[in-house]
Amino acid sequence: MSEAEPQADKVPPQAASQDGQPPQSVDDALAAALAKAEEHREAWLRALADADNARKRAQAEVAQARKFAAERVVEDLLPVMDSLEAALAQDGADAAALRAGIEVTRKQLHGTLEKAGVSPVSAEPGQKFDPYRHQAMAAVEAEQEPNTVHAVLQKGYALHERIVRPALVTVVKAKAVENPAGNPISDSNLESN
Repeated sequence: MSEAEPQADKVPPQAASQDGQPPQSVDDALAAALAKAEEHREAWLRALADADNARKRAQAEVAQARKFAAERVVEDLLPVMDSLEAALAQDGADAAALRAGIEVTRKQLHGTLEKAGVSPVSAEPGQKFDPYRHQAMAAVEAEQEPNTVHAVLQKGYALHERIVRPALVTVVKAKAVENPAGNPISDSNLESN
């Protein structure tokens, strides 16, 4: 028998692999693929841990920012507190001096609030009532146009155009129309039989 019979235990010769290295056995190829898979798994776990750490850092930074968000405003309010305490410490001061001190303190507070972005809500008698900026405390009859501000009971304030406290106002209500014939819908004018 001169013909060569293929042998099952021999691997047929293969061309060189794509990277120019000689062909590998199946066991070597499997080991290399498993090693590569383990490398990818480890890289994925590192990326996952990095993302988790970044999330935790961001949460900690947000918590710190919330905790100390009012720090600048508090620093600006401390001189106002100092002025109030100095005014209270004055024994025997006359009313004019106290009034002047309170006015200076009010200006300090106004400046601090303005720096923080706080502004008063516009509410003047005769102005159209705005339910987003005003809170009606009462409706009164007056000679003004209905649904307008009659009086301001308490100023309102906004923080960067967002209403913190609406202005408390009284609103002019529409005058009742007198009907000499009576209300045709009302049962009060019906005669009993």
